[in-house]
Amino acid sequence: MQLTFDPRHNVAYLRFQEKIAQVQTLRLSDELNVDIAPDGTVYGIELLNANDQLQSEDQGNLVIVNEALGRRLEVPLGK
Repeated sequence: MQLTFDPRHNVAYLRFQEKIAQVQTLRLSDELNVDIAPDGTVYGIELLNANDQLQSEDQGNLVIVNEALGRRLEVPLGK
């Protein structure tokens, strides 16, 4: 899994796996697209207007939480 963030275009993409099949992009809202294969596999989630969506809660950090281990990692995204 990989999260990319492009502050120049204000877009973030959470990739779950490489696109190895033809995918369809489902536009769920003005700020959210999901890439999905015909078999229902989700390949990625695109966040438009990403600054507002990613930086509103955690002071601009990507927070990764492993609930099983009780560990938390914060990665600054920057602007």
